Amino acid sequence: MPSQSAGQWTRSAPPIAFTPDEWDLLTRLPARVMIAATSAEPDSDRRTVAEGLAGIDAIAAGTVSDSDLVRAAVAAIYAELDPDPPSAEQFRDRHAGITEVLVNCRAASLVLAKRADPADAAAFRQWLQNIAARVCGVARTGGVFGHGGDLVSEAETTFLADLNRALQP
Repeated sequence: MPSQSAGQWTRSAPPIAFTPDEWDLLTRLPARVMIAATSAEPDSDRRTVAEGLAGIDAIAAGTVSDSDLVRAAVAAIYAELDPDPPSAEQFRDRHAGITEVLVNCRAASLVLAKRADPADAAAFRQWLQNIAARVCGVARTGGVFGHGGDLVSEAETTFLADLNRALQP
């Protein structure tokens, strides 16, 4: 992998190892994973916002990753001139949206396997899984007045397992 500083990598100027389309896929995927995780279980607006904030925080946590690739992706996400910032939202069509994200995760995994340093590829995959896990684990589902319920619902557990399979090299 080339040794460029993370600040030089943007969506319009991908690392040498990636084509512009591949870099676009990789830099847009963290927000899409966050939205898919938020969409895995229908929630109240309050819970959706809490999940979105946890996802944004998990994306930003990539700034301290040991991986140059993860740090470069975070830098590119936040350096975008016309930002499509991560936000607290859910897909209108949950099934179609989640399916599209999983297909994109499979494509990204293939790109990572082909073009990235194995350690960077593994770190990137783990970062995406961490984003989803933090989103899914932030708001209880099925309780009454904040008591009881499941921290991670059955639908969220299924999504996390599907995401793990989609990201396998």
